[in-house]
Amino acid sequence: MTTAHASLFTGVIFAVVATLGWALNFIAPYVTGAYSLYDLMAVRFLMAGGLGLAGMMVCRAQLSALSTAQCLLAAALGALGCLGYGVCIAGGVMFGGPVLTPAFVGMVPVLLALIGNASHKTLHWRQLVMPLSCLTVGLLLSTISSLHLPASGTGHWLAGLCFSLGAVALWLGFSVINQQQLARLPARATGLWTALMLVGAGGAALCLLPWLYTLGLFRLPTLGAGWNQAWPLYAWSLGIAVMSTVVGAWAWNAATRRLPMVLSGQLIALESLFASLLGLGFHQRWPTPMEAVGLAAVLVGVVMAVRVLLAQANPATTHQTLGEIQP
Repeated sequence: MTTAHASLFTGVIFAVVATLGWALNFIAPYVTGAYSLYDLMAVRFLMAGGLGLAGMMVCRAQLSALSTAQCLLAAALGALGCLGYGVCIAGGVMFGGPVLTPAFVGMVPVLLALIGNASHKTLHWRQLVMPLSCLTVGLLLSTISSLHLPASGTGHWLAGLCFSLGAVALWLGFSVINQQQLARLPARATGLWTALMLVGAGGAALCLLPWLYTLGLFRLPTLGAGWNQAWPLYAWSLGIAVMSTVVGAWAWNAATRRLPMVLSGQLIALESLFASLLGLGFHQRWPTPMEAVGLAAVLVGVVMAVRVLLAQANPATTHQTLGEIQP
């Protein structure tokens, strides 16, 4: 295996780890217990912010590699890409069920490809007709199926749709900006960049605490914040913070350095697969036939897009590269 192929393979592994960690975002509404989703989200991102501060101390020697503007941008990306995205995912799952939001997040890979192709045209648009058709059919089937399932919250299905669209918009913006910025940074600054993102997410959560408390959305003050009462909340918050926010952000930044956006963007589709399986597991049911066909169509569309894009981007080495990254 050449150095280039080894780097590609390593990048794919990092991307798989990141998407598996991010899939834990989707289980947040199922593990709150007697506490509210706001309690879990606040505790989770405060913990992530604390871990980010520790990471900044460890990586403080890298501070000279980043300007003040870059530090602030990393923190802003963390607030939007970690906290904002996590809130939208949790809201989408709470109101729309375990399939609707993962299906919409499945749009991201192809949308990133469209953005890239519009910016630097490498494909004829007719080559994307079949992948986009499969994706559209899959999303339509998943959406129709979710209308017939009872929502786990008191809100309307439309709220789940809005949260899902918000998650897609935030992730698209985060992916494009983050990829552009990492391309300009020295490799040694990746750890600090990740830590700054975590600090930004924790700082944003801290700023929201007074407002959420005033609205009476927290149950910690009434149910008790002691270890004996709230240890499951703290345990789940720490687990999701470490795996989804810390490991997910670090692994994705590492993958982004090794993979072109045309490939890294497509691998985000794995998040939808992992998230749907986890959600259905917590619901203790198999997917309905319509859900199964919808999710399969989304994945088929993404796989078709990957093959078309890779073939166009590097026709001489496509078969060898696919052979090395597939099991």
